[in-house]
Amino acid sequence: MKVISYNLRKHRAAGELAALVDAHAVDVLCLQEYDTREIPAEISGLRLAEATQRNRLGLAVYYRENTYRAVEVRSIALKKSLHDYVLKPAEERMLGVRLRDIDDGHEIIVASFHAAPLTALNSLRRHQIRTALTELQNLGPGLPTLMVGDYNYPVFKENLGQAVRDQGYELTLSDSRTYTRYRFFRGHYDFATSIGFDIAHIRTLPQGLSDHLPILITADVTGTRPVPTP
Repeated sequence: MKVISYNLRKHRAAGELAALVDAHAVDVLCLQEYDTREIPAEISGLRLAEATQRNRLGLAVYYRENTYRAVEVRSIALKKSLHDYVLKPAEERMLGVRLRDIDDGHEIIVASFHAAPLTALNSLRRHQIRTALTELQNLGPGLPTLMVGDYNYPVFKENLGQAVRDQGYELTLSDSRTYTRYRFFRGHYDFATSIGFDIAHIRTLPQGLSDHLPILITADVTGTRPVPTP
């Protein structure tokens, strides 16, 4: 399975999505800072599962329609930072989709995530990540789960990695930095947490119009079971 995660920088890079999907044969597309007023129902063979509704710039997940069926969708608001209370940039910071493989009936969960900005504390972002992962397991208990997105966590990743492992998940970074706008803050911002997946690699793709670089996750399911069709 191939998944691309991309923070579009206030929708500026939206025009690049079709080319990215085609170039990398993507199965799932997870987006952040997407203008939900201008969101298409389909992008180069990928079907919109859902987009968040409470903010103009939000999250969206697309999936390959000839491979998967969307079974259930869940979006949640997470603990707010001071930035969120004052400027209200985002209400819903996690959007998860439960997908069923058309051929073999197995189910997985894929989610798009956008943590609080750098003005917040790392402890707050860890709280958001823990809460998001817990909600995803409630969406599909025991199912393989992959959450990708903008974690806004450029330093002290060891603490985050341990917190994620304490929940049974693995934290995986891409092969090179994913944010370039400010020299001091350059680094890895966009990565993945997973359980029940073997992450073969995460590649940082060339930069487009966003200050974030898209990442391409290549993964295989390692622990799954058929789910009876109702």
